[in-house]
Amino acid sequence: MHKKTFTLLIILSLFLFSHTFFSPLAESTPNQPGVVDLRILETTDLHASLVNYDYYQTKTDNRIGLVKTATLIRNARNEVQNSLLFDDGDHLKGNPLGEYLARIRGIHKGKIHPVYRAFNFLAYDAIAIGNHEFNYGLDFLNAAIKGAKMPVINANVYSVKKNKPYFTPYVILKRNVVDQTGGKHELNIGVISFMPTQIMKWDKANLEGKVIAKPIVDTAKEFIPIMKSKGADIIVALAHTGISSEPYSDEMENAVYYLTKGPGIDVVLAGHSHSVFPGPVYKNIPNTNIKTGQINGKPVVMAGAFGSRLGIIDLTIQKSNGNWKVVKGTSLTRPIADESGNPLVRKDKGLYKLVKPEHQETVDYIKKLGL
Repeated sequence: MHKKTFTLLIILSLFLFSHTFFSPLAESTPNQPGVVDLRILETTDLHASLVNYDYYQTKTDNRIGLVKTATLIRNARNEVQNSLLFDDGDHLKGNPLGEYLARIRGIHKGKIHPVYRAFNFLAYDAIAIGNHEFNYGLDFLNAAIKGAKMPVINANVYSVKKNKPYFTPYVILKRNVVDQTGGKHELNIGVISFMPTQIMKWDKANLEGKVIAKPIVDTAKEFIPIMKSKGADIIVALAHTGISSEPYSDEMENAVYYLTKGPGIDVVLAGHSHSVFPGPVYKNIPNTNIKTGQINGKPVVMAGAFGSRLGIIDLTIQKSNGNWKVVKGTSLTRPIADESGNPLVRKDKGLYKLVKPEHQETVDYIKKLGL
């Protein structure tokens, strides 16, 4: 064999050998029994933005609308075997559709508010009550949430009369999941929800003498051990509160940072402040990893507002000695439009058809007023 040819073959064989045994693919961890990949999805601060439409300018707006977010939801679900979907609150009020339904048409017996009809259609696993849900009063809210087919929860708003949580404080969802090797398991997912105590100022006329709001972190410390004792394998907080590392106080409005410091909570879905996490605005928060979407080692996500983004947290959980533990968690958000407002996804036709009657009623009413 020619010397140059022989040398070339030696080099080629060494190249192939190194890429076979030392490539990232070869180093990746093989699928393991008892290890489950679980995706958690979040919408937050929808503010009645069901349709990609600006009622103030009476034109399509592809930067908003659950009919667009729904397509991201379906895509994200189809990518994985195990997933859960939550809404983090502030979904009833915030645009003329919400106002029309509350102040003009109202909730009639046997009718389901289109926001909850949309949540039912998309099969949300649980939803949080946000501070703006109180803007139309407790009677309207109580009538509306009767149409929700999933748990509607909040832990830190208490009934004055009964001295106990006004809503269901938490829920433990029993879900069948599939591990990396195809093995089946039952997983108990504890879900709890909080909102800012400032509701007692913001909605004083609607709430005074009826409910009180307890501090978020104190409420978490009270209920997390109870949830664990009731069999929760992991705990997800639907935290309708923002992210701030300012010095702690009981009545702080944005308490996510301190929820991540406490034991027991594995995942935090944030909201309220209409911001995006992970994102550069939070790069200077202590113990925060913007790349992985973690604060104090806990995965956190906040998906903006008005359906503009879908929040995604991907967990790897492992069962050892009969107990489940989160061994990895990363977060990200996916937008429905680019920075120029150009659509990145199509609207979900099924959902649009479902909510179109109330959308059209609102458009017609605005036209009738000559606005």
